[in-house]
Amino acid sequence: MGDLWPVPDVLAYLTGSWDVARSVRDLASGIDGTFTGTTVFGRLESSGCEGECAGLVHHESGTFVWQGTPRPAERTLRFLPGDPPGTALVQFSDGRPFHDLDLRSGRHVADHPCSADLYRGEFTVHSAERWRTVWRVAGPAKDLLLVTEYRRR
Repeated sequence: MGDLWPVPDVLAYLTGSWDVARSVRDLASGIDGTFTGTTVFGRLESSGCEGECAGLVHHESGTFVWQGTPRPAERTLRFLPGDPPGTALVQFSDGRPFHDLDLRSGRHVADHPCSADLYRGEFTVHSAERWRTVWRVAGPAKDLLLVTEYRRR
């Protein structure tokens, strides 16, 4: 799928607007869905912080089509500076932890346990303008494959 693009600072790389195309496959039923829309990574101001501890707010919005029915869909995440520098800690909008993100090699794998299911995400950066995530969700409640392509607007 091409060479990896190392990212020395994930927050600087993600900042801005991205076109999003996601395929969603329920591996148990064989049903496929799609999401198309936009993700904007904008500055997240944290109380009591000077600029270096603020992160990014990730807002995704678009249309999710499942079994032929289109619906508006959106989500918000927070990307905070990680340790070591150049990495990030990803949180849900309510502050619960989601996963870490280290793209310094151009690739990262992260796990997120959710009840008895496990979300395993693989993040791959292909250029300054394109990156991809592949989430495999496995467990008693879900059996999904989500592949998302991001292209800088």
